[in-house]
Amino acid sequence: MERTFVLAKPDAVQRGLIGEIINRLEHRGLRLVAAKFVKVDRGLAEQHYAIHKSKPFYEGLINYITSAPVMAMVWEGPNAIAAVRQTMGATHPSEAAPGTIRHDYGLEIGRNLTHASDGTHTAAEEITLWFKANELINWSRDLDCWIFEE
Repeated sequence: MERTFVLAKPDAVQRGLIGEIINRLEHRGLRLVAAKFVKVDRGLAEQHYAIHKSKPFYEGLINYITSAPVMAMVWEGPNAIAAVRQTMGATHPSEAAPGTIRHDYGLEIGRNLTHASDGTHTAAEEITLWFKANELINWSRDLDCWIFEE
């Protein structure tokens, strides 16, 4: 079972789209194992976006992610990383496929509503950065056997 990190960014929170994002991931069949509403401080923002530190848009990312609360989440399921990224759509909303969150609700790359881990290594790092081990809930649903082949 694969786990991945998802962030409903400040624009998603301000627009009241947290529920829609959760709804789409649940309907996809993924299982929520952790969630928290967070006002991101600069230190956490800098750690999260460390990979972009040398890029010209870095300071804008930091200012944006700290501007309003976010909803941090961990989701799990078979191929969860790919499933979440497909559900979110391409980073630039104008390139996202119809039916994806970014296509349906976004217009600009700087307001693309969500962040999702791009690989297993990144997912592990981001989950550890945003959540303590005891905040991740191991659980199963009665309907898992109708969603997961395992």
